[in-house]
Amino acid sequence: MGDLTKNLSRHEFECECGCGFDTVDFLLVDWLQKAVEHFSCEFSQDVYVVITGGNRCPEHNEVIGGSANSQHIYGRAADHKFYFKDSKQQIDPEIVAEYYEEEYPNICGLGRYHNRTHIDCRGSAARWGKS
Repeated sequence: MGDLTKNLSRHEFECECGCGFDTVDFLLVDWLQKAVEHFSCEFSQDVYVVITGGNRCPEHNEVIGGSANSQHIYGRAADHKFYFKDSKQQIDPEIVAEYYEEEYPNICGLGRYHNRTHIDCRGSAARWGKS
């Protein structure tokens, strides 16, 4: 159980440097929760999400070479992976990206990577990575 939604907790979004930055945009949390529910329904099995990159304070963002305009520094972005609960098998990030493309075509930032997906709620379309 999460403290933000059924499946997500605030600590999952904390900046990795240990500064304590854990404020996260509720729209982002809502989108991630809806994706958990969508994939659980679509595949008829429980799914969970792992946040691999959440918030970044400006200092940590600079240290890791993040974009100066990264949505991570505003608490509006998450790099993540979805897994099937029973088998621990990852859902293909391309399937995840296609879901977001269909659901939020003009209002999300979407990064496609071979092992994860980036989603942000910037309010406009932005795309990068493999397609």
